[in-house]
Amino acid sequence: MGVEGDRVRPRFARGSRCFAVLLSGAVGGYGWLSTGPEWIGELQLEIRPQEGEGYIWNCATISHHRRQGIFRSLLVGISEVAGREGLKRLWIGSVAIPAEKAVGQSGFRPALRFRAVTLAGLHVMRITESDAQLGRDGAQVLGTEPGWHLRRSRSRRH
Repeated sequence: MGVEGDRVRPRFARGSRCFAVLLSGAVGGYGWLSTGPEWIGELQLEIRPQEGEGYIWNCATISHHRRQGIFRSLLVGISEVAGREGLKRLWIGSVAIPAEKAVGQSGFRPALRFRAVTLAGLHVMRITESDAQLGRDGAQVLGTEPGWHLRRSRSRRH
């Protein structure tokens, strides 16, 4: 996990779990699954999954394994484990990168869309619903509403 290596122990301590895709015994990619609150730094919001829900986050593919389906395999694997354990819904965020297409291919549907920028100590964000019911549910677990939001920028380690 590179520079985030010191965050592993606190994540495990609060019940988060790490999943990895192994290739010939080496990590090809990893991601985290939490059923409790987690800070989403890019949005400067805390997600609080409901009972029977989880949040997939901080997924990464090791650079020389990119564009080989690692991220999609990771999402499918986490989803299968979560389903066997009784989770009925998983939340995940994505950004406009080539790997983002794997999110939809893994069975996820968009709930909310975010546009955010932080300048001069202010965080400006616009939230729109992609799907009415999923959007309402997503807004609830994030403790926010669609529309424009302006607040002082804040950061937290997670």
